[in-house]
Amino acid sequence: MPAAQSPATDADADAEALQEQPPPACVMTFNASDPTGAGGIAGDVATIAAMGAHALPVVTAVVLRDTAEIFEHSALDADVVVEQARSVLEDVTIAAWKVGFLGSAEGVSAVAEVLSDYPDVPLVAYMANLSWVEEDEQQAYLDAYRELVLPQTEVLVGNHQTLTDFLLPDWSAERPASPRELAVAASQHGTRFVLVTSVLVASTGGVDQYIDNVLASPQGAITGEKFERFDVAFVGAGDTLSAALAALLASGADLHAAVGESLAFLDQALDAGFRPGMGNVIPDRFFWALSPDGEDDAGDEAGSETAPKDPRHVH
Repeated sequence: MPAAQSPATDADADAEALQEQPPPACVMTFNASDPTGAGGIAGDVATIAAMGAHALPVVTAVVLRDTAEIFEHSALDADVVVEQARSVLEDVTIAAWKVGFLGSAEGVSAVAEVLSDYPDVPLVAYMANLSWVEEDEQQAYLDAYRELVLPQTEVLVGNHQTLTDFLLPDWSAERPASPRELAVAASQHGTRFVLVTSVLVASTGGVDQYIDNVLASPQGAITGEKFERFDVAFVGAGDTLSAALAALLASGADLHAAVGESLAFLDQALDAGFRPGMGNVIPDRFFWALSPDGEDDAGDEAGSETAPKDPRHVH
């Protein structure tokens, strides 16, 4: 009889061990639906999962685009955005926020109100290039973002030029603004740190072969990484970096370590990037899950003239 009961006992022990394991940290992300999967909600979910956390995606807008360009967008009603978030927040404990494109000035206001109810949860905000948004709408959006989101932001992430245009719109010096100067401008709105990407580093001969990525506070640069510049255009890189950073902070990493790890993750995801269509390259957030054998076999499908010979490492 004891021997017959052993399998059940082992199964019970395994189930108990699984129950004792802590669940993954939860990150709520507010972002637009991007049908290419390059960025937006799809990109956030993939990145957060790749970092070992659990994504709670709240859709703020629907973007019509392909891998080359954005054609149009439609913002969701602000009440719909809020109800998505509130329904989950009443049930699930979150450990970090990620904010991407919020759709409209009204969307910014609605999301900011939700964020304000959880002041102890770290917020990583990604400011994308919004040149594709009509000028009046873009200005209203950016004004609302400065007033309502930046005061609650732990780390503002963005491309060097995009952050300069956003934080220092009247910058007229011949030299580019430094990460510290961007951090000072952000701090005037309440943001603690900026993570500035794509800071060009001129090598011998004046050729920009490397880009710098710098975490800065108003006191100066804190940490960062220089990477060799890729010769292809990517889409979704900023969402990948900011979502990775939010996931790492949610999992308990300190800011210095989280920035270093998220930058390394982005660099490898870009290096393994693939081009699914005729436009730009998309980061491969699951580069680490692809075995060398699987990579070699990716394009060896006999009789398929359209199959890519090597979908990874396109650059």
